[in-house]
Amino acid sequence: MIASTRLLRRPTASAVPCSWSLPSAPRLLSRWRGPRLPQGHLRNTGNGLVHRRSIHSQKVTDDEIATLARQHQHPLCLADLVRHGRPPLSSESLLSSANFALSLLPVRLAHRIQALRNLPYIVVSNPNISRIYNNYLHSLSILLPYWHATREGRPISTLEDEIRFTNVLAELVATHTDTIPILAKGFLECRRYISPEEVTRFLDQHLRARIGTRLIAEQHIALHFSSQPHFDPSASPTPCPEHPSYIGVIDTALRPAQIVESCAGFVADICELRYGVRPLLYICGEPDTTFAFVPMHLEYIVTELLKNAFRATIENKSNEPVIVTIAPEPPLSTESSTPSSNQSATDRDAAATLSQPLKDNRNATSTDSIVPLNDNAPGVTIRIRDRGGGIPPEVSPNVWSYSFTTFSDEVDDFPGDANGGDGLNAISTASTGGSSIAGLGYGLPLSRAYAEYFGGGIAVQSLYGWGTDVYLRLKGVGNLSKQ
Repeated sequence: MIASTRLLRRPTASAVPCSWSLPSAPRLLSRWRGPRLPQGHLRNTGNGLVHRRSIHSQKVTDDEIATLARQHQHPLCLADLVRHGRPPLSSESLLSSANFALSLLPVRLAHRIQALRNLPYIVVSNPNISRIYNNYLHSLSILLPYWHATREGRPISTLEDEIRFTNVLAELVATHTDTIPILAKGFLECRRYISPEEVTRFLDQHLRARIGTRLIAEQHIALHFSSQPHFDPSASPTPCPEHPSYIGVIDTALRPAQIVESCAGFVADICELRYGVRPLLYICGEPDTTFAFVPMHLEYIVTELLKNAFRATIENKSNEPVIVTIAPEPPLSTESSTPSSNQSATDRDAAATLSQPLKDNRNATSTDSIVPLNDNAPGVTIRIRDRGGGIPPEVSPNVWSYSFTTFSDEVDDFPGDANGGDGLNAISTASTGGSSIAGLGYGLPLSRAYAEYFGGGIAVQSLYGWGTDVYLRLKGVGNLSKQ
C-alpha cells in the first residue's frame, strides 16, 4: 500500500519553450469550471511535504515531437483499463498502471500538437487556439522527464515516483478541463479563415483523442486514490466512488436506468427554471440492466439527448411524456463465455477482471477467486422517444456538424439559447455558467464521439411534425476507437 497523498494543480499552464513558436495567448477567464483539484500541499507522510515546484518540466523540441508523433497510437481497449485488477492494487500493479499510462500519453499529446500545427497559421495564432496549443506543449513537457527516463531503462519503479507521476497526471487533466469551450470560441472567431468542413473534421478527431487521453490519465488517478490504505473519495481530483463495482473510473455494474433518472432530474430542473414547465419522463424496458461502462461518459450523453427531447417537448407544447426504453443485448451464452483459442489474451484478462466478485473489503487483494457475473449484459440500447415535433428537414443534415451554427456577424454574440441547432455556440455558451437549456452540453456530435469510442453509436430517426426517436447503442466490452 502507499501513503495517503493529495494532488495539486497549477492555476494555469504556462507556455513551454519550443522552436515552433506562436504568439502568446492572454489568459481567458471563464465562469464555468469543471472539477478542480484540492488546494494546499501534496502530502506524503513518508517523505514530508512535496510542493508544486516538485513537478519538473523539460523543454520540448521539434525533434522530440516528431519522434513521438511518428509512433503508432496504441488502440486502447477496455482490457487495457481494467487489466490491473480491482482496487486496492498491490504496489506492483500500481506501478504497472503508471508505466502503462506513461507509455501512451506522450505519443497522444504529440499527435495533437502536430494536428494543431497543421491548421492554417492564422487560425493557430488565434489567442484561444494558441492557448490550447501551449497547454498541450506544457503537458508534454512535464511528461518528457519520465519518458526519457523510461527510454534510458529507468521506468517508474518506486511508490514515491508513482506519487509524483500521479501528481503530473492530475495537472494534465486539470490543464485541459476547459479545452472544448476554448477551442469552440477560437473557431467561432476564425470562421472566416477555415471552412466548416475543416472545423468539423478537426474537432471530431481532436475531441475523440481528448476522450482517450483523459480516460487514460483519470483511470490511473482513480486507481491511485482507491488503493490508499485510508481511502477518501473526496481527496481524488477525479470521480472515484468507494464502491466495489468500480475499477478506477469504470463501473463494471453500471445501471443505465439510474443514470437516466439522475440526468432527467437535472435537466427537468433547468427546464422548470428556464421555461416554467417540467416535462414527464417514463422508463420502460428492462431498467434493472447492468453493464460495464464509464459513468461520466453516459451521464454526458444522456444529459445532451434528454436536453434536446425536453426542449422540443416544451417548445412544441406537447403534453406527452418522454419515453426511455432500455433494451439489453442477450447475455453471453455458456459456450461463448468460455475462452476460445481465437480470443486475445487481453480480452480474456478483461473478462476475468470484470467477473471478479464484488467485495466491499478495503483489505482484499486483487488475487480473489474469479466467479462469473452472469447478470451483466455485454451491451445496451437506449431509445429516447419524444413528441416534440421532430427535426425540420433543413436542419436534419447538419445535426452532426460541430460548425453548424446560426451565429450573427458579431463574434461576441453567442445566441446559444435562441434558435437551437447551434453546435459551436452551444459549446461556447457552456463556458458562461448560464442556465439556458440550449447551453448545457456540447451537442450531438460530441455525444456520438463518446458513444462510438466504446464501439457504440447514436442514430436519429425524426418524423417531422410528430416527434423524434434517438437510439443510443453502447458496448461495454470491445475495442475502443484508435483515438
